[in-house]
Amino acid sequence: MSAPTRLAQLWQSLPAYAHSTLIILALCIVLILSVAYLTLWERKLIGWMQMRRGPNRVRLFGIPHTEYIGQPFADVVKLLIKEVVVPARSNRILFRLAPALTLIPAFAAWAVIPLAPGYAIADVDAGVLYYLSLTSVGVYGVILAGWASNSKYAFLGAMRSAAQVVAYEIAMGFALVGVLMAAGSLNLGAIVAHQRGSPLHWNLIWLFPLFMVYFISGVAETNRAPFDVAEGESEIVAGFHVEYSGIGFALFFLAEYANMILIAALTAVFFLGGWLSPLDGIVPAASAIRGVPLLGLMLGDGTHWLALKIFLLLCVFLWLRATFPRYRYDQIMRLGWKVLIPITLVWITVEGVFAWFHLGPWRA
Repeated sequence: MSAPTRLAQLWQSLPAYAHSTLIILALCIVLILSVAYLTLWERKLIGWMQMRRGPNRVRLFGIPHTEYIGQPFADVVKLLIKEVVVPARSNRILFRLAPALTLIPAFAAWAVIPLAPGYAIADVDAGVLYYLSLTSVGVYGVILAGWASNSKYAFLGAMRSAAQVVAYEIAMGFALVGVLMAAGSLNLGAIVAHQRGSPLHWNLIWLFPLFMVYFISGVAETNRAPFDVAEGESEIVAGFHVEYSGIGFALFFLAEYANMILIAALTAVFFLGGWLSPLDGIVPAASAIRGVPLLGLMLGDGTHWLALKIFLLLCVFLWLRATFPRYRYDQIMRLGWKVLIPITLVWITVEGVFAWFHLGPWRA
């Protein structure tokens, strides 16, 4: 009996909870490594855009020809060995709890994301509600970080960040209403399956304004440029986490990049077909190619397409940072309340008209 066969039999003999535990462990490791190397990719990509080198010194454990690959590990070691300073009159319990409240939802939301055809760690019918509830919890981490620090600068940064997150969360919620109207389900796997057929069936085509609103709101939710007023150095020092150092700051840093990956994954699921292959309906022999072992694995539906879509959306995140200057706070709030929310309401009405008269994707 070959080794792969024995491993397959061992996997099948494990109980369901063991399967979920091992998959969760593997997913967490992949996410942590992805966050680490996303910081490196950001510096290299923006360096290329600005015609400079970016990181090019730290080798991976001293291995030749691996220049800059070890940079994320050097950053982690630097943050871990820094002294953790807790302000004298701060609320010590909440001060330590705030980074966890920001980071945990970014990882927990992956439980309902369809990772492969027909598979999610928790294939629940109310997956969208689960995701929305978790993203709302992240706001408490921001508020507690500013309030528990007992610093006026941190508290001011927390209030500004919380107001921004709440404003754009409403726009994101309205954008998802359009997705739910199109798919007719709160299950993320069903939303992906509804887009099957070809890229012309993806929600990106008929819900393009909602796609733009959702992605822009996601950039604002993660406090990324040009919406990074929480870190406006010339205005409020460093935002709600100004009093954090060492591992506390590292957790906020990790949460920001983990939320970037999460928003990119959800954008791919809601609007870009998730794990669906973009070649369906375009390549004439796509169905026949699936029968070929290697080509079928590469060109057919699978997790690799979801990973590629996430990577491309993350590149857009970084592109925006290298392109746009930081907006003023009043401009950010005006965009959220007076532009994005009205766009979603108008397009939801248009979508309702399409559905009522059976036009476009709602054609009987």
